[in-house]
Amino acid sequence: MYLDSAKKVEIFTEYGQSATNTGSAESQIALFSFRIKHLTEHLKKNHKDYRTARSLTKLVGKRRALLDYLYDRDINRYRAIVKALGLRK
Repeated sequence: MYLDSAKKVEIFTEYGQSATNTGSAESQIALFSFRIKHLTEHLKKNHKDYRTARSLTKLVGKRRALLDYLYDRDINRYRAIVKALGLRK
């Protein structure tokens, strides 16, 4: 599987404050970004996989909602995570 527990711990350690802080907005955004990147690569090879396309759309919406939440709460944390992940906005 592309996302095992070791990879999750690595993502949470890098973008969250610790490996056990899985609920922070930054760590969730980073996890969603990793999953979005993986699904995008999958859809490049399997363009007729409509279920995965729907899942990708839902994930992008969830990430956007978390980014909007972070933007409203703390603009500095928002700018830091966008810069760290290389997102456009």
